[in-house]
Amino acid sequence: MTENQWNPENIPVADPVWTPVQQQSPLPPPPPIFHASSSVSSTTTSTHARISKKSFTVVTLVALIAGTLGGVVGSSLTSDDTTSSSYSEPLLVASDGDVDENSVGTTQIAKVASSVAPSVVTISSMSQSEAGSGESVGTGIFLTATGEILTNAHVVEGATKIQVRLYNETEPRTGKVLAADAGNDLALVKIEGTNFKAAQFADPKAIRIGDAVIAIGYALNLDGGPSVTTGIVSALNRTITTENGALNGLIQTDTAISSGNSGGPLVNYKAEVVGINTAVARGDNSTAANNIGFAVSTKEVLRVVELLRKQANGETRKEGYLGVGLSDRDDGGQGAVIANVQSGSPAAKAGVKEGDVVLAINDEPITGRAGMIAIVRDALPEETITMKLERGKEIITVKATLTERTTTG
Repeated sequence: MTENQWNPENIPVADPVWTPVQQQSPLPPPPPIFHASSSVSSTTTSTHARISKKSFTVVTLVALIAGTLGGVVGSSLTSDDTTSSSYSEPLLVASDGDVDENSVGTTQIAKVASSVAPSVVTISSMSQSEAGSGESVGTGIFLTATGEILTNAHVVEGATKIQVRLYNETEPRTGKVLAADAGNDLALVKIEGTNFKAAQFADPKAIRIGDAVIAIGYALNLDGGPSVTTGIVSALNRTITTENGALNGLIQTDTAISSGNSGGPLVNYKAEVVGINTAVARGDNSTAANNIGFAVSTKEVLRVVELLRKQANGETRKEGYLGVGLSDRDDGGQGAVIANVQSGSPAAKAGVKEGDVVLAINDEPITGRAGMIAIVRDALPEETITMKLERGKEIITVKATLTERTTTG
């Protein structure tokens, strides 16, 4: 290993294993908080800022107005009271002596938040483009005690400068992007130093629908420490499409996830990371979406981190190529339909035919076109995959050895 090579450390984890694929969603991940300083770009980006601030301000003003009106109404009502009540009686407040320090913060959520918070950081990403300069803010977690941090790729995309602020610190530290994978929306960042608290990852086999989970991150870049929200695992193995392709193997959760949470951990009640928060579904004029967020699963994280570390050491990222065109089923069934097969491709050599329905790859169910694209993309050249196909009324299995995807392939 040369002096300039990145020296990876093992991520603490409880036996990584499994996570398949699921339904396609047309909803992209929410962008991190963005403040444009150029007059060219401020029209659109500042609109979001104004809306967010205005909404936040309106809520605050309503609370203040309600309090004021309550005071006025109470004053006018009591002024007509003929009794001689005193308005100087003290409020009932627990004295310092009544507080049992051993009983404060003893809920499981409080314990988990206290345990995980030192592993969570704020990441500020400065960028420059023709539209002007801007800053996005997201969250990250320590992978190692020597300053290796994981976050979303969209948090650091196009960054010219990275600043990282640690829990309970006031001054930011300079960070460096080691590698990024836009397709899986994960990136590695490094800061100098030692003795940082590395996060613990959960065993992917132990994650179940209905498990209680906690999201920890710097939502909306609010002042102070990270925000803590709770919910459950709503579904496993979801697939959504983004402008960078398909994200598969996702955990769906009803835990509140906001801009600024991007790259932060979704953890279980053992303080183990089960996913990296990356996207939320938002409703539109024709679709209602409530409490639907997505996190990159631990199984995907463990796989992609090793690829990112190789990139950081100078290895070129290679993707698998099967050589087929795909479409979704229109009959309500599950799977991806082979629309066409490239002559001489790995698929053609394996005997895949137009019209075949791909039901599974390497025993991972294929629920749609996006999921299959993601699985093939993440496979390596020379890797042999096993495909379960439906051909007419027959179920067959074929094996295809992938080649390397080229820029034209």
